[in-house]
Amino acid sequence: RVQLVESGGGSVQAGGSLKLACDVSGYLTSRYCLGWFRQAAREEREGVASIDSDGTVRYADSVKDRFTISLENAESTLFLGMNSLKPEDTATYYCAADPLWPRHGADLCSPGNDDSDATGQGTLVTVSS
Repeated sequence: RVQLVESGGGSVQAGGSLKLACDVSGYLTSRYCLGWFRQAAREEREGVASIDSDGTVRYADSVKDRFTISLENAESTLFLGMNSLKPEDTATYYCAADPLWPRHGADLCSPGNDDSDATGQGTLVTVSS
């Protein structure tokens, strides 16, 4: 089964940078859909970024041009590089995988939205002003 373990969270001042890592196991397949979502206290879950085996990379408008998602180490480590951090980026960040993607030809990769998706335990990012 898919297992995801995040690391790299911490506290940083506004304008700073962090790089989150997610060790991916049990998901060695030619078709994959991986990504990050975040959840702040008393807020809705927000998809942050995703990457799939078709080469499609997507970002939330709130992080575009500041965050970078990448898959390295023979597709076993998912990264999220975060620059120009803002206090509103404060949240617990989760790595997610959609092992059933694609369900149909037009299925967008958006991991973390379905009960069948795998998620990690989360890593806290705190950005102070």
